[in-house]
Amino acid sequence: MIENSFSKSFIALFSLILMWGCAYPIYKIALQYTPPLLFAGMRASIGGLLLVVFLWTSRYKINWRRNWKAYCTSSLLNTVFFFGLQTIGLVYISSSLMTILIYFQPVLVALIAWFWLGELMTLKKITGLVIGFCGIIIVSMDGISNQVSIFGITLGLFTAFFWAFGVCYIKKTSSYVDALWMVALQSIIGGIILTGFGTFFENWTDILFTPVYFFGLIYGSTFGIPIALIIYYTLVNRGEAGKVSSFTFFVPIVSVLIGVLFLEDSLTYKLLIGLLLVVISIYLVSSSGNMKNSMKNNMKLKF
Repeated sequence: MIENSFSKSFIALFSLILMWGCAYPIYKIALQYTPPLLFAGMRASIGGLLLVVFLWTSRYKINWRRNWKAYCTSSLLNTVFFFGLQTIGLVYISSSLMTILIYFQPVLVALIAWFWLGELMTLKKITGLVIGFCGIIIVSMDGISNQVSIFGITLGLFTAFFWAFGVCYIKKTSSYVDALWMVALQSIIGGIILTGFGTFFENWTDILFTPVYFFGLIYGSTFGIPIALIIYYTLVNRGEAGKVSSFTFFVPIVSVLIGVLFLEDSLTYKLLIGLLLVVISIYLVSSSGNMKNSMKNNMKLKF
């Protein structure tokens, strides 16, 4: 019985990491057929609506009159800025580099949570912060030498920052806002805003309705939001949240491998060294005791 439970948890955790690791390479491919803002807005909106269907019986937890400001603020941080900037950035840089930049986020969460939420800054976290910053500097050096788009790198770093800030904001509001409804409503509200911007600045006629485009959109709006969340909360209910947090460092590794194998991303020595340092920093920060509670909120916002 115990062995069966362990097998199910392992399969769920493996599936979750694989979903997250495949995300950015898939989005990178889909963006060949669609403008970025429209793509980001549509996958966020559809994903949020699908999550609402799953959550509908618990709609009494929304408390819109009391929580609407929190929903709207989180929509800007975790959908408009996070989804919007990451998707635009993928147009300019490889999915491998974007993943490394974005997954610097757990390290930023530790820093922001220390300043804003008063969480303890341990020696282990400080070591992780320093190693992570060194990794980001190394992977960004190709941008400084004009071999990679510095604009794309900047968007990737801002994406990580807004994601980290959004995670801390959700942690701050978690005492009175239901986490799943927060994700659902922020996805819908933010998705509508992004689609509006896309309608104004982009052209719907530029979307090429190919199988690849539909696959990217369906993946982002199903595996990206509702399915990943259902798996994650199943693990949380089994007491596996800490394990998920500690294994976050596998995500950029999986993403980079997929990018190199299937998208012909260049695996330069700078990218490899930077990836290694960021992975080490994620492990050090996410395996710290207090950080695991923050990472519970972190996992709600992966895509």
